[in-house]
Amino acid sequence: MRYSRILGTGSFLPEKVLTNADLEKMVDTSDEWIVERTGIRSRHIVSEGEDALTMADSAGRRAMEAAGVTPKDIDMIIVATTTPVKVFPSTACYLQKNWGCGGGAAFDLNSAACSGFIYGLSIADQYIRQGTIKTAMVIGTEVMSAILDWTDRSTCVLFGDGAGAMVLGASDKPGILSTHIHADGNYEDVLYLPINNPMQMAGNRLFKLAVNILGDLFEETLAANNLTKSDVDWLIPHQANIRIIQGMAKKLGLPMERVAVTVEEQGNTSAASIPLALDKVVREGKVKRDQLLLLETIGGGLSWGSALIRY
Repeated sequence: MRYSRILGTGSFLPEKVLTNADLEKMVDTSDEWIVERTGIRSRHIVSEGEDALTMADSAGRRAMEAAGVTPKDIDMIIVATTTPVKVFPSTACYLQKNWGCGGGAAFDLNSAACSGFIYGLSIADQYIRQGTIKTAMVIGTEVMSAILDWTDRSTCVLFGDGAGAMVLGASDKPGILSTHIHADGNYEDVLYLPINNPMQMAGNRLFKLAVNILGDLFEETLAANNLTKSDVDWLIPHQANIRIIQGMAKKLGLPMERVAVTVEEQGNTSAASIPLALDKVVREGKVKRDQLLLLETIGGGLSWGSALIRY
C-alpha cells in the first residue's frame, strides 16, 4: 500500500518582534489582559521587503534541506495563504520560478484561512496515495499584520506573521494515516475577511464553537483509525489561544509537555501556525520517528480539519 510520509519540515519568522508592551502604546490594552485571555506575549511582524512569498521561499528551502531533496524533486507545490502577494499568479507559481522547477502542479489555497495548511496536506496526501505524484511541498505563509485593524484591540493583539513548510514523499510505510476536512458556511459571520477591509471576528462565539467542534473532530479522527486517545504521542494544534490548546490537551489526556506550543512567542499565524509549531518541536528533537501526531485546526468558513500522522 502507498502512503505519504513527512520527509522534512522548515519554517521562517520575521526578525521584527512586536511585544504586548509595544501594543500597550498603540491601543487600549495591557500585557496582563492579553496574556490572561490568550497566552500571547509577543508576535513576529514583517519588515519592508518581506511578504508571504519571501517567507514561503525561506521556509520551503529549509524544508527541502531537511528532507534531502532538491526543487527538481518536487512534483506539486501547495501554498495556503490568505495574504498572497497577488491574487494570481499564485504564490506557488512564484516559488516554482524562484526555485527553477516549473512544470509541475502549483496552486494556492486562499479561502480556508487557519485551516488552509491541513486542507493542503489532505490534497497532497491524496495525490501521493493515488500514485499521481511522488513528492509534494505544502506551505502555510501569512502576513496577518496586513489585514488587521490596528485600532481594534480585540483582534490586533492576536495575530502574527510567519511561514511553515513540509515536504511529503511516497512510502510503503504508514505516514499520514488519515486527514479529515470540514466546513460549514452557516458560521460565515464568526470569522471573515471582507474585500478591502480588515478581518472581523466574533471571538467569544468562535471560542465556544472551537471547543465543541475540535472535541468531535478528535473522536472522528481516532475512530477512523481504530485508535484511542492513549495512542497519541503528540498534539500539534493550531495556535489560536492557549486556553483552547490546554482544553484540547485535556481531552486527549496529554500533558502539556507533549503539546507543541508557539502561541506565546508567535501569536496566531493562521495557516502557518501548525507547520511552524511542528517544525519547532522537530528541530528541538522532541518529536521522534514513529511517534503518532495529531494535527488539528479551525478557521474562517468556518472550516476545520485534522491529520493523524505516524512521524
